[in-house]
Amino acid sequence: MAKSTKARATSRAREPDKPWLEAIQTVLAKADGALGCAEIAERIIEKGLRRSVGATPAQTVASVLSTSVRDKASPFARVARGLYTLKAQANAPLETSQSAKQEAEDSAETGALRAFGMYWRRDDVLWSGTARLLGRQGNGASDVNFAAQIGVYLLHDRDRVIYVGRATDTLYARLRVHTSDRLSGRWDRFSWFGLKGVSDAGALVEEDVPWTPGVVIETMEALLIEGLEPPLNRRRGDNFSAVEFVQVADPLIIRRQKEALIEEMKKSVE
Repeated sequence: MAKSTKARATSRAREPDKPWLEAIQTVLAKADGALGCAEIAERIIEKGLRRSVGATPAQTVASVLSTSVRDKASPFARVARGLYTLKAQANAPLETSQSAKQEAEDSAETGALRAFGMYWRRDDVLWSGTARLLGRQGNGASDVNFAAQIGVYLLHDRDRVIYVGRATDTLYARLRVHTSDRLSGRWDRFSWFGLKGVSDAGALVEEDVPWTPGVVIETMEALLIEGLEPPLNRRRGDNFSAVEFVQVADPLIIRRQKEALIEEMKKSVE
């Protein structure tokens, strides 16, 4: 019996990744209602439907769904901005195909912002040696180095914004300056909003942005909502989740912390 159980587990572990379209269908078939792209991506990873998800799983899901719903034969339906379900499970009138207007609404939510991170810890960045500002979209996604990102940033003293700056060269270089200037002792976290996108391979890419008045306004609104978090603004849309990255501590810092802990343990037993 033990051998049989082990064989089944090994068989599951060796199962090939499901195609994205099939994985999305599997998740939505078991969902209680419509889901956003970031939530779908998280469930695909949690359920082991795909082990290889690249650096931007939420964006991949969004792209697959956006392409699929243009076809009237698509199994998916867009029930609200950034929310999708299966046609067979929908209880409300369906948007059977994605219109150009709907696509514009989804992309407009973040304006020119292509990636951002909120309340990253200063102490989780190594400010000497190789420039690294590591983040990822979630568990299972590949790490991305945002050191060369450009855009704007906020310095925080806990949850209070104390400084707003811009990074036209690299984000890492600008933040590093603040570790030794007059602001050095006044901030412990930072948030950033970048204009460079992220490829599925985890590389930063420059994208052409049509700087129309509408895009400028949308970008400013997105920055203010995320940076100030006004309580009366409605919940941000799923497109924000698709471009948000959570911080990953620099591996050298983690290694040094482990080494220090081992040394402390050695001293305690001597």
